[in-house]
Amino acid sequence: MVSIVLASHGTFAEGIKMSGQMIFGPQENVAAVTLMPEMGPDDLRAKLLEAVAGFEDQDQVLFLVDLQGGTPWNQVTLLLGEEGHENWVAVGGLNLPMLVSAYGERMGSDSAAEVAKAIYSEAKAGVCIKPEDLAPAEAAPAAPAAPAAAAGAIPPGTVLGDGHIKIAHCRVDTRLLHGQVATAWTKAINPDRIIVVSDGVAHDELRKTMIVQAAPPGVKAHVIPIKKMIEVAKDPRFGATKAFLLFETPQDVLKAIEGGVDIKNVNIGSMAHSVGKVVVTNAIAMDQADVECLEALQAKGVTFDIRKVPADSPENFEAMMSKAKSELAAQAQA
Repeated sequence: MVSIVLASHGTFAEGIKMSGQMIFGPQENVAAVTLMPEMGPDDLRAKLLEAVAGFEDQDQVLFLVDLQGGTPWNQVTLLLGEEGHENWVAVGGLNLPMLVSAYGERMGSDSAAEVAKAIYSEAKAGVCIKPEDLAPAEAAPAAPAAPAAAAGAIPPGTVLGDGHIKIAHCRVDTRLLHGQVATAWTKAINPDRIIVVSDGVAHDELRKTMIVQAAPPGVKAHVIPIKKMIEVAKDPRFGATKAFLLFETPQDVLKAIEGGVDIKNVNIGSMAHSVGKVVVTNAIAMDQADVECLEALQAKGVTFDIRKVPADSPENFEAMMSKAKSELAAQAQA
């Protein structure tokens, strides 16, 4: 795996490393190197080399640097010009979209150069402005993606692919489409489109617009009610579609399955705490209705993947359910 050095003036590198971890999960072979006021160029150089020395892969190293022309950039540039560092690469203008993109890209690449090329456009696309009319004409953001029924332009009855939508991934997440989903999971799954299935959000224009705008570059996001998802699952016009389904609750997943949506595995990433629920993992809280719903899904042959991001190790479903039942029983007796 490509190793990454984050280099900056002050503690910016340490802060963005922490932010990236919140979105993408803990990362190995990533180091933050900071230039502090009392340090000179040689001191920074020594810290850069020390960081690289701690990596498993010291050949393929990607330096993400805060500011072109500053001391961190200049010292990294000098290192890149030295013999033996031919595979070291640097990208300036470090921002959070660049970092999370790098985390995703290095999962499928052993070359620092390939990762650098892949993250460049995404880092630029991550710069936006509100209101949009303040942006220069050439940088104005693209219009939101069309609604989920884009296939409506195709005559009814048309069969694409094998006539059955491909569900690449199904996730339960109270927050629906957010940073971890838009970066880590989308990179791992590589879907054609993200479909948020929620009766409530489908009728909330503000949340619907925010979700569509949160989609990563190159992937369309749509928000539809459960009834529409059931129709889509039976529509042969979606036979060539590779979809990533997002649900707010397991109850919505059960309704979709009962309506005929062919979901075999459910990734449970987040179930928010509320009154009456007990905390069973650091991201999942459940009440009796949740327990009964998950048992009903299991009885239908659904399997479960309990984790927030692809880099996490899956948690044990049976252990989670046992803890939930125990905590709920204790709560009832209190």
